[in-house]
Formats: sequence, C-alpha cells, structure tokens
Amino acid sequence: MKTDPILVIGATGKTGSRVVAGLEARGLPVRRGTRGAAIPFDWEVPETWMPALSGVSKAYVTYYPDLAFPGAVDKVAGLCEAAKTAGLDHIVLLSGRGEHHARLGEEVVRNSGIDFTLVRASWFAQNFSEGYLRDPILSGVLPMPGGAIREPIIDIDDIAEVAVTALAEDGHRGALYEVTGPRLMGFADMAETLSQAIGRRIRHIPISFEDFHANVAEAGGPFVADVFTAIARETLDGRNAHVCDGVQRALGRPPRDFADYARGAAASGAWANAA
Repeated sequence: MKTDPILVIGATGKTGSRVVAGLEARGLPVRRGTRGAAIPFDWEVPETWMPALSGVSKAYVTYYPDLAFPGAVDKVAGLCEAAKTAGLDHIVLLSGRGEHHARLGEEVVRNSGIDFTLVRASWFAQNFSEGYLRDPILSGVLPMPGGAIREPIIDIDDIAEVAVTALAEDGHRGALYEVTGPRLMGFADMAETLSQAIGRRIRHIPISFEDFHANVAEAGGPFVADVFTAIARETLDGRNAHVCDGVQRALGRPPRDFADYARGAAASGAWANAA
C-alpha cells in the first residue's frame, strides 16, 4: 500500500534533520520542506506552500528562527489554510516554552480544523554544540543572561523522537507535549557539566541581555540575535523553572539528562578544536 509522504518543514534544521532521519529509519517516505528541495518550500514565498503540501497527509512544522519572531503567527495561519485545502490531516508543531507569540501560533494550529500535536520545548542543549553558543564554549566560556535562573534544558534528540512518534504512531492527536529535561540546572551547573565532558574548564559568565545580543550577533548575525535575545528576555525570568512530563508521556521513558548529552557531544567531536 502506498503511503503519502510526510512533509518536514525545516528539514535541514536542528530538529528537522533529526525528524527526517527518524521517519526514514521507520521506512516512512519524507518530503523535505526546504528552499533547495525538489519541491521547494519557503516561508517567505507563500506560492511554494501548496505544491509542497500537495499529496501530503502529515507535516512537521517548524518556523525559523522561532515562532516568537514577528509575522510568524500570520504565516503559520496561512500555512494552515493551505494545508486544509490540500487535505492535510495532521500537523505536529514545534513551539517554544514560555513564549507568548508561540502560544498564539499553537492556538492557530489548534483551531485550524486539522488534527494536531503540539510539542512545546524548553531551551535546546544542542545550542552549546551546534548553535550560537558553540563558539563561546570553544573559547572556554558560557556567557548567559538571566542570573541564577534555572532551566530544564532538553536534548533535541528527545524533541525529534517525540515528533517522529507523534507522526508515525496512533494515539498522539490532540496532545500537548511540554518537553523538558529531567532536572533544573543553572547556567553555572551547565558550565561545570560541560567542563567534565570536554575535559577543560568552561566558565559561566553572567552577562547583560545587551551583551548577550552582541555575542549572538557576532556568531549568527543581527537577525538571529534579535530573535534569541527577545526570547531570553521573555523566558529567563523564572517562568520555566519547573520540569514537565512531555517526553515521558509521549515516549514512555524519561528524558535524556544534560550530562548524557554533553558526554555524547564531546565524544562525537563537537568541541574537538577547543583551545
């Protein structure tokens, strides 16, 4: 029996690439939703949406750089309209924990008339090894705002596995999975854990949000810096200082610990060229 492909929007991103790999490991056909794909998808070119959605029954939806970015909610609303016209029957949306605009995006999907699964994620552990915080780690520092705020930071592999499971198996439609790591950690705790995994000292440096913006802009440009600084200002106020059971409910197992992530990333060479 022929199976419709599953559209993965953001298929080359941190979570999207892992979702693609997880779906293909299950033998499921995937349509990559990227600008360079055979059937391209571009958030900035709505004319690409319907062709990418045509013949698809399910989709994993991420918005780059984040649902909190201005205009994102309107684009997600437009995508849902196109998806409904195309006959899509299940959307798995990646959302951000504690973000007002991300909640608005969730409501758009929830009210779209299409079956949905919402994956509301905390801060990504892989930002230290694959994202805008990798360069500071290579230099031996972890500069973060938020003071002594603690976060239940999550491994992206867990996020991807939740999304793959929701797309590939029954029983997840209508669910909200708020996914976090298994424990709260301060940024000083994370720096110490990274130090142990990498084998050299990583120092946590408390900084202002202005300095955080400058650091991210240097690594990823002002566009990314604006987004992530806004998210940091909004979420690093204690609102997310509690763990949730989304991974356990979706997968039947606890989430991966940050120490396991750090050891795995170090073993894979993520910080191999650290000074």
